[in-house]
Amino acid sequence: MSQTLNLLKTPFHDFHVSQGARMVDFAGWDMPLLYHSIIAEHQHTRKSASVFDVSHMGRIKFTGPDGMRFLNHLLSRNIAAATVGQSLYSLVCNENGGVLDDVIVSRLEKYHLMVCNASNRLKLLAWFDRHRPGFDVQISDETLQTAMVALQGPKVIELLDSVLPEPVTGLQRYHCTVQRYMFVPFTIFRSGYTGEDGVEVICGNSTALMAIKFLMKSDGQGGNSLVQPAGLGARDTLRLEAGMPLYGHELSETVDPISAGLIWAVAKDKDFVGSRVLTGLMQHGTPQKLVGLLIDSPRTPRQDMPVLGNGKPIGRITSSTVSPTLGRTIAMAYVQSEFAQPGTAVEVDLRGTPLPATITKLPFYKRTV
Repeated sequence: MSQTLNLLKTPFHDFHVSQGARMVDFAGWDMPLLYHSIIAEHQHTRKSASVFDVSHMGRIKFTGPDGMRFLNHLLSRNIAAATVGQSLYSLVCNENGGVLDDVIVSRLEKYHLMVCNASNRLKLLAWFDRHRPGFDVQISDETLQTAMVALQGPKVIELLDSVLPEPVTGLQRYHCTVQRYMFVPFTIFRSGYTGEDGVEVICGNSTALMAIKFLMKSDGQGGNSLVQPAGLGARDTLRLEAGMPLYGHELSETVDPISAGLIWAVAKDKDFVGSRVLTGLMQHGTPQKLVGLLIDSPRTPRQDMPVLGNGKPIGRITSSTVSPTLGRTIAMAYVQSEFAQPGTAVEVDLRGTPLPATITKLPFYKRTV
């Protein structure tokens, strides 16, 4: 059996193939890298609306009397403070303060739902089992039984208001609600990973293809010019422009959230796994910080290439790309804290060739309306 046949497939797989997507192995899933052009898909998201298949991401449900207390023990945010219908970006840390994953946890009426990274789902499930003793909590992995899409772009809300049974204009950022369409329930979250406005929608597998065809329905000219599919390539360039961390690049089990600039996602009013170490880092500072880099070259450095200050190594690249919006090379990097001030001149060592760069504040891009 070929490697491709061994990969997990989302409920939208046939749709991707029918649209001519270039499929790649991503965390054990057969996923669309692009349909026609990463740059075109990126730009379409910034000006209109794109639909991304994010069904590969983990979806884990927590129920039972101790569900909230269990999550509060393991997550960096104060989950108990969330109201019904609210979502919180949070971190699952190990005892040393390293990040096991960055997640979004939403409080629904009768349960909590966690969305995690595809590559970390099984690791987290094992971590939760390890910490479950002493808590009356049921943990259900819903990933393979559900589908998830992200609709991102400045025209998304207008589009959804025109087709959904209930408008989403009034849904606040990082909030969620359950709706029904033709008696079929789905959960809609006003969140995303692109720097644009938009939503993420979870529905059952059996209705997934119907849902995406509905969103991509014909405009009478053979297609919907407002909404176009976009792949993992554009998703990565969009999130990098928006200064959003990617697990395995900016975040890992050896990187703490304070160094990553995520101090806002660490509660100071409760104990949780790793909190003692993180409290010390908040009090005394960290030796390195995550920064943005504007690079004066069309060449893009790879992950872990050295960043130089005064000719000496002071850090490493975590992500980089040529920004389709800015038209120049950008990167994120960890550098020694004394070099992290915006405006500091540094260099990137591209296999012996120094590329001039300037430290800049994140994000690189922020929508204005």
